[in-house]
Amino acid sequence: MADAGTDSAPVADPEPVGPASAVRPFLVTAGRVADGGSGRAMPVETQVVATAAGLAALGRLSFEQYDIVAACRLPQSLAELAARLRLHLNVVRVLAEDLREAGRLAVYVPDTDATHDASVLRRLIDGLRAIPDSEGVSSDSD
Repeated sequence: MADAGTDSAPVADPEPVGPASAVRPFLVTAGRVADGGSGRAMPVETQVVATAAGLAALGRLSFEQYDIVAACRLPQSLAELAARLRLHLNVVRVLAEDLREAGRLAVYVPDTDATHDASVLRRLIDGLRAIPDSEGVSSDSD
């Protein structure tokens, strides 16, 4: 954590879309839950991106659906989306499933075999170590 008196530039984080909703989550989802009766909710790392049909239909969507489709011009995970929109994760899951069924969002669920493969984790760690710090030095060099 950086001290308040340091001269380092602040990291550019995307601002949340707006203030947290005062509407109760069960009202937004009409009482539906995230598993949608299938017995399994979409994982938090599921990537979602707006479709052309979704972007064309922005004016006809409810407030929360509008925010989700508008925020998904670039792919992002359900977790990122929930944090950015300040909505409960399960609300985002339910609405994302509705939008997927309507053709407004494309949903990419990660391969569960790849998420449990240790070689994928090793490559990820190696890739992160190769990223240079603010002084241009990668953490894997001595």
